[in-house]
Amino acid sequence: MTAYHQPVLLLESIEALDIDPRGLYVDVTFGGGGHSREIVSRLEVPGKLFAFDQDEEAVGNVWEDPRLDFIPSNFRYLQRFLRLRGADQVNGILADLGVSSHQFDAGERGFSYRFDAMLDMRMNAREGRTAADLLNDLDEGELQRIFGTYGEVRNAKTLAQAVVARRNRLPFLRISDLTTLLEGLAKGNRMRYFSQVFQALRMEVNQELDALEDFLVQAQRVLKPGGRLVVITYHSLEDRMVKNFFKTGNVRGELEQDFYGNINRPFQVLTKKPVLPSAEEIAVNPRARSAKLRVAEKV
Repeated sequence: MTAYHQPVLLLESIEALDIDPRGLYVDVTFGGGGHSREIVSRLEVPGKLFAFDQDEEAVGNVWEDPRLDFIPSNFRYLQRFLRLRGADQVNGILADLGVSSHQFDAGERGFSYRFDAMLDMRMNAREGRTAADLLNDLDEGELQRIFGTYGEVRNAKTLAQAVVARRNRLPFLRISDLTTLLEGLAKGNRMRYFSQVFQALRMEVNQELDALEDFLVQAQRVLKPGGRLVVITYHSLEDRMVKNFFKTGNVRGELEQDFYGNINRPFQVLTKKPVLPSAEEIAVNPRARSAKLRVAEKV
């Protein structure tokens, strides 16, 4: 499990769920199964954990246990699959939104600039457009938006222009096609620049922010009153969406009122400030350094 992915903020997130041994729980980002194992260890039959993951390689980390039900799907279909299993209401939901160490380290997946392979980046390798498709097909304005918004790339316009100029000569196919282009455009810290560009493409390929909004809306519906929603984010846009949703019930952070002027507050926020990894955890697992944990309880 740890070779696949080191679970981030493990004890903090599990304690935040306030687990009822006979309750129903969901881990929507199974990955290497680290968080799931800790949850299951605290359950007694008929307690159950429903674990989601769209990455077909995550199936290899599933173990036989009557308390575990693995669902090979994107978490944006949370409500549909829970209904199919007769679990309309659950006690708690955990989401760790980071890319697994395994996905970064498997060069053939195309998530990391450290390898040379096909420019893929799909979490679900069976469907959707690849990163190469985006670079070859999107217009300059869309590319600039993706690089600037999702990657916070400072020279997003220049980069978008360079991508279009390059693909007019040769299409993007491999990671090296992109990294060669980036070498002449990197501003400041080279590794940080490469990471920002790859992050932006990955988020667009997998429609991560749209999926997150779908998930949050459904999580509110399926949680029992008093149920906990625990989310670990690694990107400022994701964290803002989660923070807004906890406060207002929508990712825009807009307060909504009923006919009588009562403000809709579907959650009680239990983390006024996000919980951050300790220095000790970051030393052991550097990929935890940008993690933020937020917790809310459905009212």
